[in-house]
Amino acid sequence: MGTYLLLFLVLFPMASAPLVYPMRNHGAGVRDWFVRLVPAVELTAAAALLVWPEARVSLPGVCGVGLSFTAGGLRTLLVLLAAILWQGSALASPSYFSHDPKCDRYYLYWLLTQGALMGVFLAGDLFTLFVFFEMMSFASYVWVAQNETREALRAAETYLAIAVIGGMVLLAGLLLLRDLLGTLTIGDLRTAVELVPPHRSGQLYVAGGLCLAGFGAKAGLFPLHIWLPKAHPVAPAPASALLSGILTKSGVFGALILCRELFWMDLTWNRVVLLLAVVTMVLGAVLAVFSVDLKRTLACSSMSQIGFIMVGAAMQGYLNGENALAAMGTVLHMMNHSLIKLVLFLSAGVIYLGTHSLDLNRIQGWGRDKPWLKAVFFCGAASIAGVPGFSGYVSKTLLHESIVEYIHILDHAGASSLVFRGVEWLFLISGGLTAAYMTKLFVSIFLAPAEQSHGEGHYMTRGTGWALTLAAAALVILGLTPNATMDAIALWSVSFLHGDPLAHGVHYFAWVNLKGACISLLIGALVYLLFIRNVLMRRENGRCVYLNRWPAKLDLEKGLYRPALNAASFIGALCARVLANVGDLIIFAGEWLLFTKAPYIFVPKQNNFAAYDRKPRRFLVGESFAFDLLVVCIGVLLILICVLLF
Repeated sequence: MGTYLLLFLVLFPMASAPLVYPMRNHGAGVRDWFVRLVPAVELTAAAALLVWPEARVSLPGVCGVGLSFTAGGLRTLLVLLAAILWQGSALASPSYFSHDPKCDRYYLYWLLTQGALMGVFLAGDLFTLFVFFEMMSFASYVWVAQNETREALRAAETYLAIAVIGGMVLLAGLLLLRDLLGTLTIGDLRTAVELVPPHRSGQLYVAGGLCLAGFGAKAGLFPLHIWLPKAHPVAPAPASALLSGILTKSGVFGALILCRELFWMDLTWNRVVLLLAVVTMVLGAVLAVFSVDLKRTLACSSMSQIGFIMVGAAMQGYLNGENALAAMGTVLHMMNHSLIKLVLFLSAGVIYLGTHSLDLNRIQGWGRDKPWLKAVFFCGAASIAGVPGFSGYVSKTLLHESIVEYIHILDHAGASSLVFRGVEWLFLISGGLTAAYMTKLFVSIFLAPAEQSHGEGHYMTRGTGWALTLAAAALVILGLTPNATMDAIALWSVSFLHGDPLAHGVHYFAWVNLKGACISLLIGALVYLLFIRNVLMRRENGRCVYLNRWPAKLDLEKGLYRPALNAASFIGALCARVLANVGDLIIFAGEWLLFTKAPYIFVPKQNNFAAYDRKPRRFLVGESFAFDLLVVCIGVLLILICVLLF
């Protein structure tokens, strides 16, 4: 039964997706019930995995090398989380898309993405993970482009570019791993790594680095985070909740496999991961503080929280043998962040439908007289800020304590702990910045005086209300009962991460643990009162105005990535033109030798560099196709050469 259940979880949403259009013919109401029913069935099937925790299935010969799926531990937890978030999104989507004539297209790719994501989390080997990872990336591209505005299409272009580049880099890394280890089965990787000869360790680092870049691109890890702040503001709110809440976890899931299966005791690898994690954590929080757009702030927040999670991944490597706190914190923060972003992005969708804006200056005070929305938004904001009594406090406490524990180990061994004391303070400061920007959002939307009274009215449908209420209630219940609920969830799922046994229970509400949260909240209060209110705000005509003071020159995409890609395209086109001219010379030489009595049969090109002029899109597509083929061939040859040489 477990075998069929795994296949059902992957294939059922995909098989249901094309039925969206026939359902539309029976009326929007029938289609809306259908898109609520499919995730409900999927959630039921995901819950049934708890009965078959060791379910496995292999499909030999599929895609050439076969596909495999397995359940249990963290995999089952992530599948359950994905199903819960899809159900929440399903409850809110009909009201959000009630006036969108293109919503059927969104629902089609929404269900395809769900099936692909289930394939990622249930993958038994890295090849299966890659296949569904790419399916998920291409299907979710439509979410970003859904509104078809200029901003949406540009953000979708960025999203697709990162997805394609990340996917190809990931594939190159997997090919190198397959050649080096002889297997891509996740359960066999650790044993295979132990058999790698020392002279081939360089290939392992190259392969691991390529895979980390591919997974990090989807997770939003610095420096491939650029799609996050651009995609979320333009995507529909129910899609943003999924992009931020669970699709980023597919990249984190892959990165955790690398950290715990390939490089679990490698200090060099853990230093790199920790550095990237800390930069992502701090930079995301700083960007969120400066943002004046509601969904952009939440997107930058997601980037920062991914940094928190990856700090936990790195600390597991440092604490190998005593990594229970780090492993539990990593798993629980993945879960908490998913539920938090469901609450916050669905709330943002309600606000957008009521104001048709996401600008903090235009939505000020809109939620002032809406106590229910104010309450659920506060639950999400307090949880992500690490306020005691909410679930986010528990996972952040575990992550913080893992850093403190390693500092104690270093001090006890007589080694310098200065670097990790710096990491601890950056962790606390990032938590403080989180509290500061969430305070800014809450004050702007729910406490600032409104220009006119909107009244409570019917600003939220029953489905959206249920989704928000249940998710917010979960954050409170989990936060108030951490030992009974969250510890049990963590200990059940950390076996995937090879988590060590917990030496003793964690007293979450003891002062030694509350102290870290209090320091972060104090930092957040100071940042809000001294910096945000005095530097990022000013009063105009008796009203507070939020200022966007982030320098435009610091946009990595505009300042670095796009110019670099344009330069690479020009160089590639130049090389292609040179190769084409070499071919022309050969042809003309042949003409001179073979057609001495009939010269000038071939007419040379008049302008070799006319290809760089602006031309119609149709002409450019046809002309560039040959260059694309050339690049693909060169890439394949380079991969083969690397495989043969190493």
